[in-house]
Amino acid sequence: MQTFIGGKWIQKTSTLPVVNPYDGTVVDTVPLADLDDVETALATAVHGARVMGKTPAYDRYVFLKRAAELMAERAEELSRTITLEEGKPIGEARAEVQRAVQTLTLSAEEAKRIHGETVPLDAAPGATRQLGFTLRVPCGVVVAISPFNFPLNLVCHKVGPALAAGNAVIIKPASNTPLSAIHLTRLLLEAGIPPQAVQCVTGSGGTIGDALVRDPRVRKITFTGSRDVGEHIVRTAGLKRVTMELGSNSPLIIMPDADLDRVVQATVTSGYSNAGQVCISTQRVLVADIVYGDFLDLLKPQVEAIVTGNPLAETTKMGPMIRETDAIRVEQWIREAASQGARVIAGGFRQGAMHAPTVVADVRRDMRISCDELFGPAVAVTRFDTIEEAIALANDTRYGLSAGIFTQNLDWAMRFALEVESGNLMINSGPQWRADLMPYGGLKESGMGKEGPRYAVEEMTELKMVVFHL
Repeated sequence: MQTFIGGKWIQKTSTLPVVNPYDGTVVDTVPLADLDDVETALATAVHGARVMGKTPAYDRYVFLKRAAELMAERAEELSRTITLEEGKPIGEARAEVQRAVQTLTLSAEEAKRIHGETVPLDAAPGATRQLGFTLRVPCGVVVAISPFNFPLNLVCHKVGPALAAGNAVIIKPASNTPLSAIHLTRLLLEAGIPPQAVQCVTGSGGTIGDALVRDPRVRKITFTGSRDVGEHIVRTAGLKRVTMELGSNSPLIIMPDADLDRVVQATVTSGYSNAGQVCISTQRVLVADIVYGDFLDLLKPQVEAIVTGNPLAETTKMGPMIRETDAIRVEQWIREAASQGARVIAGGFRQGAMHAPTVVADVRRDMRISCDELFGPAVAVTRFDTIEEAIALANDTRYGLSAGIFTQNLDWAMRFALEVESGNLMINSGPQWRADLMPYGGLKESGMGKEGPRYAVEEMTELKMVVFHL
């Protein structure tokens, strides 16, 4: 498959294979970009930023709205692409496409809502004949670095707001899953986006990623991925605006009054979708001691009933992990926890990149499966006695992206909301819940800045202050 750099579709002799995680077959190849391609992309984006900066907001709305319509028309093709390159079940892929349609639609609407405000300067001592107002202007060139796990919707969360705000954007998709981003680029161009305004640079992050983020022509970087890569980008970027959506090991607190049937369903839904490869997957399940045994008894058969296999099959509920090396890592962490006294009560085995849905009980807070980001199809279950202990366990991490609690007790729910250190807080839901219009971002080492089209537009614009001295 060709990619789009410098205002044209290109092919190169050096290519990167895109491999189906389920069976190891090559789905397609994409150009392996080099530093010359990066320079072409940057020079083109500088021009594209000037073009977009002069494009009326209504036109930006029309382009993005049309792109959303085209995406909806080609939903099945895009869904199949996601499944083939990423490995998630076709049902989840279809849901991702529908979310991406909404993300572009919301971005289109936000293009019409960018505005400044008047500032009451006469409230300052001695300021009697000054008129002040702000202007919100595009950053310029935006680099959007996206992960493998939502290869369409998370790209839309970056590209949609960037274009809505009047920027030019260079997409750097994950090397494992570049096809969805290339399809999106094609849709945007077909919808009328100026060809200088969007580019998709495919290849090794180590080769082209650093060159993109350190270049002074880039004024904004938006990244979703691991905490360690995010820190590297921030250190490399220098004085630029950055949005970092990083990792987590999301806790789910189960209080004594929780409806356990509902909790089990939420644990299965939020712990094993996309084989646990979601930043806000339920990883640490913190269960009140009085209901601990009952919860495990109910959870075990539900997890064992998850249908795994070919993600293109309609009956499959969980597919492979993105790489066999990731499945091996998950297997090793589970074995390590078992050697330290935890109990594997469901799953715990793998075949190639396919790791079985797993439940690990009696997990201590210092075990790696609890204190680090697993990013795989397993939950680590830990018991507690009091709400104070539950909150302390939830906060005993460097991460803070999303957390959930099940309770009917208003005091417990409010303590959770006020005291748990997390950017997203779900009451009577698992932590893996996100509506694409909400502000989404983490605390602590889970990142900085917010996504969601309205909030991302703010991140991708800058504020100018104007004062008339009358």
